[in-house]
Amino acid sequence: MRAAVAAVLPWLDGGDQPARPVLAEAVRSTLRTLEQTAPGHTVEVRVPPFAAIQCIEGLRHTRGTPPNVIETDPKTWLELATGRLSFTDAVADGRLSASGTRADLTTLLPLVRF
Repeated sequence: MRAAVAAVLPWLDGGDQPARPVLAEAVRSTLRTLEQTAPGHTVEVRVPPFAAIQCIEGLRHTRGTPPNVIETDPKTWLELATGRLSFTDAVADGRLSASGTRADLTTLLPLVRF
């Protein structure tokens, strides 16, 4: 995961957007890390168009739209994952949608620091 995220750091710091496969790997690897760090099926985290995972222990969701959903774009997600942006600020700025009482990743982020 660390190498995949390192490849997109220039973009997060204002550089050019990386190639789609590089960006996809960074998003997917950080989401897999979150999934391993907080296993469960209570919250669905979506980062279209690359991936969606379920995490955080609690009631398992099986049909339809989950009651706890977090959705954001790839850049915002990677800024959250690296600690460049706080979860609270992302919600306040409208860069992240969080619905449901368990849809809060504040205690789980950042996933990696550089």
